[in-house]
This record gives sequence, C-alpha cells and structure tokens, in this order.
Amino acid sequence: MNAFVLNQHGRMVFPSNIIPELDFSTMETLEQLDSVIRRDFETKAPSGTEILERVRTGGYASRYDLMRDMALNLFWANRFSITMYEKRPTRWGDLPRSRSDVFLPVLEPWEDGEAKVSGVQQAYPQLPSRWESPCEDRVFDVLFDVFANRRHHASTLPAVKPTVAEFLEQPGNLTFRLPDYDPDYPVYDYDDILDVDEDVPELTALHRWAMVLHNQYPWERSKVELAAAGEIKDDDWVVAFHPRDREVRAFLRRLRTQAPPRQAPTARESRPPVRPYPAVDVRQRFAVLPRLEALAAVHGDQACSNEDLIRNTAYNWSPMSAEEISSKTGIEQRRYSSLPLEELALQAAEAALAKAGREPEEIGAVLVATCTSSRLIPSLATYLCGQLGMHQVYAAYDIIAACAGMPYGVAEATRLLQEVERPVLVVCVEKFSDKIGNVRTSRMIFGDGAAGLVVGPAPEGTGTDFDVLKTYASGPASEVNSILWPNPEFDNNITVFGPQVKALAGRYLSQMIEEISALPHPDGVEGSLLDSVELIVPHQANKTMVIGLAERAGLSADQLYFNIEQVGNTSSASIPLAIHDAVRDGVIDAPVRVFAPGFGAGAVAGYAVMRVDPAVVAVQTASVPQDAGTTPAVREPNGSAQDSAGVQEAFG
Repeated sequence: MNAFVLNQHGRMVFPSNIIPELDFSTMETLEQLDSVIRRDFETKAPSGTEILERVRTGGYASRYDLMRDMALNLFWANRFSITMYEKRPTRWGDLPRSRSDVFLPVLEPWEDGEAKVSGVQQAYPQLPSRWESPCEDRVFDVLFDVFANRRHHASTLPAVKPTVAEFLEQPGNLTFRLPDYDPDYPVYDYDDILDVDEDVPELTALHRWAMVLHNQYPWERSKVELAAAGEIKDDDWVVAFHPRDREVRAFLRRLRTQAPPRQAPTARESRPPVRPYPAVDVRQRFAVLPRLEALAAVHGDQACSNEDLIRNTAYNWSPMSAEEISSKTGIEQRRYSSLPLEELALQAAEAALAKAGREPEEIGAVLVATCTSSRLIPSLATYLCGQLGMHQVYAAYDIIAACAGMPYGVAEATRLLQEVERPVLVVCVEKFSDKIGNVRTSRMIFGDGAAGLVVGPAPEGTGTDFDVLKTYASGPASEVNSILWPNPEFDNNITVFGPQVKALAGRYLSQMIEEISALPHPDGVEGSLLDSVELIVPHQANKTMVIGLAERAGLSADQLYFNIEQVGNTSSASIPLAIHDAVRDGVIDAPVRVFAPGFGAGAVAGYAVMRVDPAVVAVQTASVPQDAGTTPAVREPNGSAQDSAGVQEAFG
C-alpha cells in the first residue's frame, strides 16, 4: 500500500490509516499480533454496552462523538477479518470441507443488540450537530446500516479461525447464514474512499471509515442470521474466510509449527565510562583542517499540513485537532517526498558537488547518514558512487546515527581527511513517510528530506570551519530502545517512546551545554566556546520539547533557530536542512559561528561548533520536477554528467 497518494482534489491521503493492512512478514507469535490488535483496535474502541450506557447517561456531546464511537466499535468487531482474511460468500453445498486454508468464523449472538441499536437510533436525532448536519446525516446512514445489522458479539473473536472441518466437529457452532447472495451488491471503490473531501477534516476521516466498514459486509445485511451447521441447507450461503495474502498464510503456518518463545536477554545496568570523552578541538587534533565547501538541501515535494493529518485520522488515534498538534510539536506541516530515498540522496549529492565546483573523481570518500534506508547491498553510499560515476573512492559507507547523523558525518569526514587529503561527500537523507504506517506520534512529527555537504581540506594558510566536534552514544537500555524500527509490536512501523526520548535528549543537551561552557573561546579572547556561538541550530526534534529542554539547560528560545514548523523532523537531515533554510530566509546573511547539536534514536548524540558562510550554501530556489518513477541519470566513470542542467537550474 502506498505511503501516501494525492486524490482527485489534490489532497494527501494515507491509505493505511483508513484501510487496515497489517505487515505479517516479521510477525512470529500471537502475542505480537495481539499487541498490534490491542493498540490499533481495542484500546480506543468502546463496546456496545459502553455506547448504550453513554447514550442513557447523556455522555455524548454531539452526533459526531456518537458516530465516532460507533465506527470504532465496528473496527473492533472486524479486527481480525479486516486484517487477516478475505470474506467470500459461498454456497454451503459448494464449500470445501477438507482444505486447511478455508475457515468459518464461530460467532456468538450479540447480547441486547436490539436495545443497543434502538438506543443509538433514538439518541442521534436528539444530539446537536457539531459541524455540518447534512454531511453528518449522510455518514450516520452508512454507519448505522452496518451497526444496526450486526449480529455477533465482538469480545470473543479469535484471530485464528477454525477450518471447515474443525467447525463441523462442534455441532453448536454458529456462523453467518445468508438466504441468497448478489455478487453485484454495491460497495465503494478504492478511489471513491480516497476522494472523499468534506469541508470539515474530521468528517472527511469519519466518512472514509464508514465506507470501509460498509465494504466489510457486501451483502444484504438485514437478511443475515447466525445458524448452526445442521440448520444450513445446500443452497444457503455462508461467509468463508480465506487468508488475505501469502504473508498471512505464512504467519498461520508459523503458528502451527511455532517453537517456544525465546527469552530476550536482560540488559545490564548502565555505567558511565571510566573517564569522560573530551570534545575534539579540530585545530589541535588534526593536521588536515576541514573546510565546509558546500551545503545543499532537498526538501520533500509534498506538503502535509496538520489539517491533512486530521483528514487522515486513523481508527487507532485519540481525538486531536490541528491546533493541538501544533501546540504539542511546534509543527504546522511536514514535507514528504514522492521520490525514493535513493533519489533524494542523489539529488542532494549532485547539488552539493555542483555548488562546491567539484567533479566526482575529485572526491575521496562518500558517507551517508540515514536511519530510514532499507538498502543493505550495496550500501546507499556505494550506490551513490555508482550513480555519480565514481570509479573508485577510498571509502564509502552508511552511518546509522539517526538524529545525530550530521555531527557524526562531519566528524567521520574530518577523520577521513587525514588519510585521503581530498574532499569527502556527506549526504544526510531520510524518508520517514513510508515507515510510519498509522502511528499517530510518528505521523505528527516526521518528514522527508536530504542534504549534501562537501567537507574538503582547507587551503594552506587558511583556517578551519569546524572548531569543535563531539559524538556520543548509548545510555540506559530504555533510552537506547526509545525509538525502534522495525517493531513487530507496532506493525513494523517506527515506534517512539516519548518519555525515554525526552530523557535522553535532556541528558545529552545538558551535557553538551556544560562541555562547551567549560571550553575556551576559539578566537583566544575572554569567554567560553558557548559565548562565541552566534546561533544555535539544534536537531529539529519537537519544537515544544527542545525549547523546554534548552531553557532548563540555561539557553533562551531566541538563541535557537527552527524550521520544523514547515518541514517536520527529518532526523539526520534536520540540522543541514535548517542551516540551509536559515540562509534562504536571511537569518544567516554573513559568516556566523553555529552550535549544531543532534540527539535521538538509539541514544546517540553529537554536536559541531562550526562557521557557516552563506556563500557556500546552495539556496534552493525551486523544487526539482521529477516523476517518481523516473530513473536518475548515471554519470560516466570519468565524472562527466549526462544530465546536470536541471540540478544547476534548481539549486543555483
């Protein structure tokens, strides 16, 4: 399923938020499945009894609130059928009896179902409309038709359904019975669901939910009964469940042959190092001084606003408005890319080389900082070498340092300069939009983007652009595992454990401020290294959180530059993207000393105190129009570009 699509109205849509489709490829146990199901379908969903109680006690403030609960209840009632199985109405006489991949659901009658349906039906017209009464009425009609004709209890549904043979072993088992079946029963097309566009974002999401739930019962629902095998005639129809795809089939096979679960090793108590690691004074430590020759940025080509998120509210999200997202994160929109990660990286590399005036054959090493690449062989760095026509470099490898990717990348480039004495290309690139799924915390924060930096040897007799470099890693196991990907218990999507992330960020930021406050002014004048800093460009994690942590560390909000409002959190790319935007927006209009701290996933952190000259920044004046399916141009091994005009035009 695509991470996002644009519908006919030009609106961004996340299909996985409205059409449940779990990733069973790395799921091994029922416990892992149960964790996903509980999070996605059960935690927020009220039972029919709870809905009726809220109706009777005046617990609903509006029609929307009632309908939202109805929809969540129905998603819960369909939690396994909608994610694991395809429903195929089949004549009882034609139903295979011995196949191991054809199942029948065992159902229990819905207790007091009539009272719950009647209560909802009577309550709805008495409640006030929250936004638009005609739209709410249309959505209610679709939802109520499904809710009113539900026949089965939802709390006792197992994930693994019995085969037909197993079903027949228990004469009292009940399942769906239809007197007839119309294969042309009207359902909503996929594009119909995506193209819903109500004026109110919340109603757009709810309308899509209703359409998806309608499609779960593509038959005349009022005629459905629950019947035991002995009551079903050959010409009656039952609803056979078939595995939705081969990954579900493989998961069911794994369950049948499942080995005892392996116990994860217990992490040792974390201990501080025997002595601190000092910050690296670049001038004193290195013979070959590094110079920032170029910095180029590539933003995502699609803006995803907070209202876009609300239009795509998933069935496992707590209610939240666009304004609340902004106040919690400081983000108004995040940028997504329609290009693959590799092409984002290639565009950034091309633009950085063009700005530096370097040909590929002049480059000594290529480093790629990313935590969202699924490319292992060849590494993304090596892939870029091939695409750029680099016949041979001294080294090319990927660095997985997440939000500290830029400090890690420039520190490693500086070390490599000592050996190769020629420029190092550092690319920081992330594409989160296809790693998030329907996880609200991640969807609120993360975006896509890339930046390329050329770090070369400073000409003889000149100074370095980097004063101090420092990297860190590790911490308590809870912080090391504060952000996970992939994670089977979150449907293999990126998982963020907020309190642990905040703890590690606060710990590292305080340590950084303490360190640079104790270091001397690099220009040999009175004061500290912190006193010499003219602008702080932090990793753009969460504006609200970072400002709070910075103030506790003794900094003021006006010392910090943020662009997270418009691009979101792009992890390793966030600091160089922010530096680019500070130059583009005139915040940096002359050479300045910047403190650039990064901290995040895997309990990694690092910083650079560096001089940024706006003259080396390739200001992005326009997005690069490129079809998502277009193959990027490959340079010849001598480094001559087959197609560089577009990059030069786009990045100046």
